[in-house]
Amino acid sequence: MDIMSPEFWAALLTIIFIDLILAGDNAIVIGMAARKLAPEQQKKAILWGTFGAVAIRVIATVLVVELLKIPGLQLVGGLLLVWISYKLLVSDEGHKEIKAKDSLWAAVQTIVIADAAMGIDNVIAVAGAAHGDFLLVVIGLLISVPIVVWGSTLFIKIVNKFPPIVYIGSGVLAYTAAKMITHEPFIHGWFAHPAVYWSFLLLVVAGVLAAGKLSNAKAAARLSEQHHSSGA
Repeated sequence: MDIMSPEFWAALLTIIFIDLILAGDNAIVIGMAARKLAPEQQKKAILWGTFGAVAIRVIATVLVVELLKIPGLQLVGGLLLVWISYKLLVSDEGHKEIKAKDSLWAAVQTIVIADAAMGIDNVIAVAGAAHGDFLLVVIGLLISVPIVVWGSTLFIKIVNKFPPIVYIGSGVLAYTAAKMITHEPFIHGWFAHPAVYWSFLLLVVAGVLAAGKLSNAKAAARLSEQHHSSGA
């Protein structure tokens, strides 16, 4: 992909936005692992933990970019990213098992391991958005470092204040997932007609957003019922 082309910059902006919208996991992991440390040690844990996590993520993303060239895996990656974009919208309690550590290197180790385990969403999304371009992967991940270290906690506050941002992020992920699916060589011919191609992209994005909205509405209704029953 030509570095001066609109496609390159559109893909880079998509990767940066994906990093931003998925940075919440990093902030939660870092905060929970380092919260028992002294303030000066917290800074070191955040710095070294993030460095280790990003290094592993760079390697993992490059590997996934190569794996996506294997026939069939572009389709699998796209379907997995559809699920990830849906899960982004649905409330998740998946961080309770992360224990706070009272030593610097134990906290760093926890941050790196937990991020590696939970960072698969970011890896697949960035690899899909890069469309096999190694330079895009590296630039996108280098930009994500300051986002993770300094911006992720702030971004969580912004998302909590303006919830529609999560829906925009989920829509971007769903769009990236749909494009991955259409790029699968086995079925690429199905989407040769522009009307079919764009209809499929819109259908995937709309389907994910509608499913997320419906799940959240049902969860809110259940909580409301539990609140009323406990109040009675």
